[in-house]
Amino acid sequence: MFRTATDWLGVYREQVNALNVYPVPDGDTGTNMHLTMQSVRRELDTCDERSMPAVARAVSYGALLGARGNSGVILSQLLKGFAETVAGAASVDAALLTRAFAAAQKSGYGAVMKPVEGTILTVARGVAEGAALTAESPAAVLEQALFRGQALLDQTPEMLPALKQAGVIDSGGQGYLYLVQCMLAALRGDDLPEAPEVTSYAQQGIENEEFGFCTEFLMSEATRPIEEIRELVSPFGDSLLVVGAEGYVKGHIHTNAPDELLATVGRYGKMLKTKVEDMSEQHTEILGMAGAATRAEEEVPPSGLVAVANGYGLVKLFRSLGARIVSGGQTANPSVQDIVDAVRSVSAEKVVILPNNKNVLMAAQKATELMDGRAVVIDTRTLGQGIGAALAFSPQVPAEDLREAMTEAAGAVTTFEVTRASRTTNITTRQGRTLDIKEGDVIGLQDDELVDAGGTPEGSVLTMLGRAYRGQEIVTVFGGPQKTAEDLDALAASIRKEFPMVEVEAHPGGPDLYDYLVTLE
Repeated sequence: MFRTATDWLGVYREQVNALNVYPVPDGDTGTNMHLTMQSVRRELDTCDERSMPAVARAVSYGALLGARGNSGVILSQLLKGFAETVAGAASVDAALLTRAFAAAQKSGYGAVMKPVEGTILTVARGVAEGAALTAESPAAVLEQALFRGQALLDQTPEMLPALKQAGVIDSGGQGYLYLVQCMLAALRGDDLPEAPEVTSYAQQGIENEEFGFCTEFLMSEATRPIEEIRELVSPFGDSLLVVGAEGYVKGHIHTNAPDELLATVGRYGKMLKTKVEDMSEQHTEILGMAGAATRAEEEVPPSGLVAVANGYGLVKLFRSLGARIVSGGQTANPSVQDIVDAVRSVSAEKVVILPNNKNVLMAAQKATELMDGRAVVIDTRTLGQGIGAALAFSPQVPAEDLREAMTEAAGAVTTFEVTRASRTTNITTRQGRTLDIKEGDVIGLQDDELVDAGGTPEGSVLTMLGRAYRGQEIVTVFGGPQKTAEDLDALAASIRKEFPMVEVEAHPGGPDLYDYLVTLE
């Protein structure tokens, strides 16, 4: 059922996106719920399917780790309540299925500090109420759950003014109902439906305004209880969700201070992943997608741009240079399909792809094979090279004509990355230096090659710059999730002191798992 639910949500993903106006009209509810279920399926693919505890853990654990956005985090908690209820059973009958939906509702409401009716929570309540109306069979339970869930979903515009204004039902509630619908379909052996055609987006009826930043984090080894971390985060904004299991803490919040929030939270555990999206830009992007059909007969520009990136500062920079973003990078490589989907969403005759990581390059090249000549790849193997290439991009120049200039611009940028060693080892660099490295040590990479180890992150930046400086003019520093504004200011001052002829810029929002990403050009 849950495997099929992943594909089922994929079919309806764009339709659910088109309904999304609450809590902000960023048009990603369907995508986030689908990505959450993809994580569940990955865990199911590696678990012991003969063991109900193993299957239940895969559902709960996979949903937590893969939860994306407000809707994804709440969905993860609904699945957590469901999975914990069935974990000790040998099989699932009608009575247990009813209890599982009730537990899902309770877990979902419990995850939200200020539950709002007219959302996915309301539909989860309707599903639980409907399930309790019969004990005839699992199929009958699912039928009644769908009937009552749909009734409450239809009432959501009367509960939330934003939905009524846009003339839509709640997108998260619709996504959850599709999941329950799929459970019944999987039980019956029904085939996947055809994807409905999406002709309009509810976001078109919402004024563009400053929505702040949708900020997420995944942390392990937390030194504070979840309740304390939730209290720590709550002053930073709204739409707050902080949940956890098995030593992991997942957080979601809408805030105007994402860098300060992440730096604060990062003091109390090991930050594994962060994502910050400018919601006003998301809104603009979804409106662009919504208008694509009406612009179909208009002249499209010769070139579009797709870039693989993470770290909200870097994402913002690439967006400002005209790129459609594919989330990913080191340890989180996007799939070929992710890249293909991004290319298809760009209105242009041909699209330039910047993989920005050597491990993404092959997926980007495979994506071009599926695009019938509509995309070209620039061989950017670091985010710094990607920035250089993006600066040379122009939508009015044919993509093939851009290839040489963008490749040359990428080659003019030296990239330095400072992170931590994942294991103990020793290595001899190309320059003949032997580095003895212990797990957790600071390590420095120049153009993706390990060249420095030991000391402090700031010291590593200065050391690598000193070795590579040959009269270049600009140094740009991006601080990682755990670096504060004070850290960035101090490092920028040190660089200016060591290299007085260089122009230095410092920004928050560097990539996950890195202390600093620095470019020299």
